[in-house]
Amino acid sequence: MSSAQEAGLALDQQICFKLYAASRAIIRGYRPMLDALGLTYPQYLAMLVLWEWQASDPAQPTVKALGQRLMLDSGTLTPLLKRLEQLGLVRRQRASRDEREVHLGLTEAGRALRAQVPPLQQRLQCAADADAGELIELRERLDRLLRLLEG
Repeated sequence: MSSAQEAGLALDQQICFKLYAASRAIIRGYRPMLDALGLTYPQYLAMLVLWEWQASDPAQPTVKALGQRLMLDSGTLTPLLKRLEQLGLVRRQRASRDEREVHLGLTEAGRALRAQVPPLQQRLQCAADADAGELIELRERLDRLLRLLEG
């Protein structure tokens, strides 16, 4: 194997590792905020989508649509939603016309939780001391990468 091939196998040369490590670091940074909300990171992401949908008023949000939005399969999403339901934040209801379809809704507590997020996010952003322009550029590059990978 050539030295160029060897260098290509080095851990620090792997984009997938850099994305994985960055993701873990970000989630670790979110932990104090999430602990204050009583949520895990995946639960928080689900709540973000449900709050987003509440604001845009989509017709009957479903578990399937949430899974697509979060890029999660039902085996991962079902226990996550069950736990959010146990926490009193979300309600699930089978559609009357098709029992395979499960509709989602926020409870009053789920809607109220949203008000607690902005101040916690603000503290997190201040603690990170990141340049907003660089973060926007990074997000746009990651969006392009995701589109390529889903391609």
